[in-house]
Amino acid sequence: MTSTPELREHRLKRMQMRSMRRGIKEMDIILSRYAEAKLPGMSAAELDHYDALLHENDQDLYQWVSGQKDAPEKFQALIADIAALMAQPK
Repeated sequence: MTSTPELREHRLKRMQMRSMRRGIKEMDIILSRYAEAKLPGMSAAELDHYDALLHENDQDLYQWVSGQKDAPEKFQALIADIAALMAQPK
């Protein structure tokens, strides 16, 4: 039995929901704004990378985005992109 690949449209919706429904409200706001702005334009590889980030602990994510701690090397560019978007006026 083979699994059916997830349609891009469904994947984007799932990831948008995972970005909005985090463990802490600050990350809900930060990641939902980022997802809304960036997910539609991401390649499949970029979506894979963002999906991996969504599996990280919210406390760690918040410290990385806020600059309290350095993000792991594999997420540094993505965290910098998220932080840059948060620094822009809405």
